[in-house]
Amino acid sequence: MGGPVADTEGRTPGPQRKRADARRNEQTLLDAAAAVFVASGVDAPVRDIAAKAGVGMGTIYRHFPTRADLVIAVYRHQVDACAEAGPALLEGGGSPHAALARWADLFVDFLVTKHGLAAALHSDNARFEALHAYFLDRLVPVCAQLLDAAVAAGEIRSDVDAYGLLRGIGNLCAGVDNDPRYDARRLVGLLVAGLRRTGG
Repeated sequence: MGGPVADTEGRTPGPQRKRADARRNEQTLLDAAAAVFVASGVDAPVRDIAAKAGVGMGTIYRHFPTRADLVIAVYRHQVDACAEAGPALLEGGGSPHAALARWADLFVDFLVTKHGLAAALHSDNARFEALHAYFLDRLVPVCAQLLDAAVAAGEIRSDVDAYGLLRGIGNLCAGVDNDPRYDARRLVGLLVAGLRRTGG
């Protein structure tokens, strides 16, 4: 009694299985926190995040002892999800330009939710700068991969660089918090459509 519980084949869960379970639990918490932050801001009560994730508050504090830890983890989680989506969209069977357009939509979603996260980190400038570097390191190469694929397919012009495009999309998203009539997604869609080659 009291020993490790065997699985259905008589094996006991090893450290690798436990790590995988812990990783899944952490991903569930981060998804829940991101959703709550989008709906209610980064100052939303931890109990709301716990309820969304279906866990106790102690579980959240065990993974993320401070709110700053949670905010940083959510930011990195969203960057990672956006980065991983690029190659997946390219492999999805559509045209590279369509993959770029869809990825730009996801990037807009990230930027719109990022503003609150970034503001929460301004009191700790060194940590924010480290996150900004992480953002660039992860997302610029993905954007470049999408652009290169669309150029190679002859779909878009070849004089657009990834960093410039990301900055352009970021600038188009900058005013979204202050004006409900402003449709950043539509304008970014027009920007991406404008990359298409014209003529011969």
